[in-house]
Amino acid sequence: MAEDLIIPQGSRSQQYEALFPQIQGLVAGENDLTANLANIAAAIKEVFGFFWVGFYLVKDEQLVLGPFQGPVACTRIPFHKGVCGHAYTKAETIIVPDVEEFPGHIACASASKSEIVLPVKNQAGRVTMVLDVDSDLLNDFSEVDQIGLEKILGLINEAWQ
Repeated sequence: MAEDLIIPQGSRSQQYEALFPQIQGLVAGENDLTANLANIAAAIKEVFGFFWVGFYLVKDEQLVLGPFQGPVACTRIPFHKGVCGHAYTKAETIIVPDVEEFPGHIACASASKSEIVLPVKNQAGRVTMVLDVDSDLLNDFSEVDQIGLEKILGLINEAWQ
């Protein structure tokens, strides 16, 4: 297990490339999902300085707050509400350049300006959780983030689904 996170420099794409093997090292040999989700969220937040990074897990027919880094958050999100609910329902990554323009956005924190939410699917293709990343900057997420974060989430699919 890696104990220190090296903050990579360069373009965002290069940062994701350098972060991926570090996250692999963080989760290698650890079989507890909660511990690994916590370290994944912490590593992403530390490297990129995003406002909020965390997981919502499917429980009791809704999304329930899991491991995260950032200010306190909404505890439960119905499947049909907000960006997280939309990503769950559509089972696809949602990038929102300006959360104020997203119909039904749930404002857990007024400092959040843009957002990316990625579903995590099990072997049967069912969404079991979502990764929610918020920025306090407008239009802070792109396809580069989608590709980098989906690669990281692939580690969850390989080991814990």
